[in-house]
Amino acid sequence: MSIDMSQFLETFYEESFEGLEIMETELLALDVGEADSETINTIFRAAHSIKGGSGTFGLNAVADFTHVMETLLDEMRDGKRQVTEGAVNLLLTTVDVLREMLTALRENTELDSERIKVTHDQLEELLGSSSSSSTTQQTDNSSKDVPAGSHAWHISFYPHVNLFKTGNDPVRILRELETLGELEVKMDPSALPEFNGLDPEESFLGWELELKGEATREAIDEVFAWVEDECDLTITAAEAEEEAKVIHAEAEPEEKRQTEGRTTASTQSRKPKAAAESTSIRVGIDKVDSVINLVGELVITQSMLSTLGENFDMSKVNSLIQGMEQLELNTRQLQEQVMRMRMMPINFAFQRFPRLVHDMSQKMGKNIELKMTGEQTELDKTVMEKIGDPLVHLVRNSLDHGIEMPEQRKKAGKPETATLGLNAYHQGGNIVIEVIDDGAGLNEEKILVKAIEQGLITADADLEPARIHELILLPGFSTADEVTDVSGRGVGMDVVVRNIRGLGGSLEVWSKPGQGSKFTIRLPLTLAILDGQTVSVGDEDYIIPLTSIIESIQLTSDMLNIVFGKGETFRLRNEHLPIIRLHNILGGNPMTTDLTEGLLVVVESDGRKIGLFVDELKGQQQVVIKSLEVNYKRIEGISGATILGDGSVALIVDIPGLISLSNREPVTSQLKKSA
Repeated sequence: MSIDMSQFLETFYEESFEGLEIMETELLALDVGEADSETINTIFRAAHSIKGGSGTFGLNAVADFTHVMETLLDEMRDGKRQVTEGAVNLLLTTVDVLREMLTALRENTELDSERIKVTHDQLEELLGSSSSSSTTQQTDNSSKDVPAGSHAWHISFYPHVNLFKTGNDPVRILRELETLGELEVKMDPSALPEFNGLDPEESFLGWELELKGEATREAIDEVFAWVEDECDLTITAAEAEEEAKVIHAEAEPEEKRQTEGRTTASTQSRKPKAAAESTSIRVGIDKVDSVINLVGELVITQSMLSTLGENFDMSKVNSLIQGMEQLELNTRQLQEQVMRMRMMPINFAFQRFPRLVHDMSQKMGKNIELKMTGEQTELDKTVMEKIGDPLVHLVRNSLDHGIEMPEQRKKAGKPETATLGLNAYHQGGNIVIEVIDDGAGLNEEKILVKAIEQGLITADADLEPARIHELILLPGFSTADEVTDVSGRGVGMDVVVRNIRGLGGSLEVWSKPGQGSKFTIRLPLTLAILDGQTVSVGDEDYIIPLTSIIESIQLTSDMLNIVFGKGETFRLRNEHLPIIRLHNILGGNPMTTDLTEGLLVVVESDGRKIGLFVDELKGQQQVVIKSLEVNYKRIEGISGATILGDGSVALIVDIPGLISLSNREPVTSQLKKSA
């Protein structure tokens, strides 16, 4: 029976990328000069899994490249090689190259052969630097070397019964051995069951092999490296008097068996796919059990309502109401549990930064300690995937612009080692992510000079510190004196703002000269569902996110004011806030244009408050967000649409977009337009 293994290819890629993340994290944790065996073993196991899986799938370029890395790690693990800073940096580069290779294969694009060759040669050169000492050590180890004068090997190879289920094939191994010399094969069918008891997916055969030629023990070990945990294997030098080492693999934990058993398939019909996107998500069994239990409750409630519908009369009204209430409760709980299944710890977004800080601090000659808190704070998978790039921009900005050189910090009375913090926590219905550094802070004077030079503000502009800080978010703005590969090209922060607002979030900037800066991102926990307030303007209904609403008020004439060139405003306690008539922005025929007859919904975004003039307020409800851009086209001021309970469509108001359209003051309007 033929098994289509191509279905496992995507799983192999996802697990390989996870393995690369593990390797990178553990390499950064290695102490130079000290070989921590557990850490190196973890790195070695990840490399070994990638090598074995790629070989099984026919991705020979990846398997060959990984083998050299694995050899270097093996020497470190056996204590034959010291852990040096140069070796760690080269292994980190190797992880990068492997990631690029797997991404190219996944997307069916061309491999960067030159980069692969350069890195491969560097690994070979590092391995060869101690070849003489390694040879001396290997001479004493009969299990690894060919005894003097030996040109023949006896190999006893008996696969375990589940070998095929792990994706391995003995025929491939025999073919590989044939490339090493003259191979004589004798099959042992003694364990083969009767035909009626034969399972075609299980392995029952064994082989006694004689290999003649110039093959070394190391070359033979490499052939069997992919199955050494799945077979009974004895390799003996035929002309040696001493016995060879017997390799008998102990059973691996079931979890590892299942993981490695999926890394099998062919490379046929591979479709291009973006490496940054994951097509699967790991869900805890407790979450799955909760959903199953709730579905059971839902079935019971549905059965009860069906029974009530038979021969219904008015005496059953109370039971019907109770059943509908139970149905609503079950539906809400099921919705919450399904949304929980999409939640992932933000550590998946944070895990790239130890490497980024390590590389950039070395490149810039700065001493930087990264501190991460709240890594287990959960948010929606979609938000997780889209917040990565904005976070990278903010971290690079802090490393380059914010944190000073060690000698500057020493003169300022600071520790030479700077601190960069990543913090995440829940607040209300949002997740808050903070990027904090204890650097020099924003240079407000320099920001103002650059903004005037670039024509972003006038020379006589009198801005508060908070507004000065917001200037760095304008398109094309940069205070860098020279262009580098890190910064100074006039791109970055405006892209951050645009991407964050595209997620329905906001970005706040705080800074104090000499003390540091803090960038605060506020994001919704999910992009699929939001709590909203339904408002009406004429015959149209709109949804305003509850997280944006401060309060709703009925205006009186003494609260109103008209500012020349600014439009209508109203006084709310000690503040004068602008008014936006929703029908002027989004169209429609309101029931009234008199501000004292309608209602004003006070909303806030990015620290700015405005009043939205509407006809009336309706109920609050959770709504499922549908993309307007995908189903129709992008409309400024509208973030999406939803279907209400009566089947009608309501548009979801984008508060930052409305503020942009209001165009109230020059600096702020430019900031909003950049989004």
